[in-house]
Amino acid sequence: MEAKIAQQYLLELHQTNNQWLSELALAQDEIMTYENRLSEVDAANTHKEVLAEVEHFQNQFIRHKEVIDELKAEIHHFETHLANLAKINNVATDHRKTEENKSLIDEMGQFRKIFGELRIEFLKFLARTY
Repeated sequence: MEAKIAQQYLLELHQTNNQWLSELALAQDEIMTYENRLSEVDAANTHKEVLAEVEHFQNQFIRHKEVIDELKAEIHHFETHLANLAKINNVATDHRKTEENKSLIDEMGQFRKIFGELRIEFLKFLARTY
């Protein structure tokens, strides 16, 4: 038996997209703060082990910013899709449903998990170095 793809109202999907964009903006702000703290650690330490960890986190932050940009682009693409659906038949759009973007839901869940793990790892690193 095939799994049925869930459907939601266009407005609910739009609201979810806005929530995700806010969440990603917050993650970007966190990364900026973490990068500032990391530069303080870098300036205050000369130990090779610490500097290796600094480089590790710099690379992680770069990659997470790239992922955030990719997710934002996917969300905006899906928003365009929703807007086009609303334009095609703009009567009673608040009662129309369409398929969820399952891959985007999965990607956001994975991002939350990995970013949460990075956050914990970085805060532990800060605790050790200060």
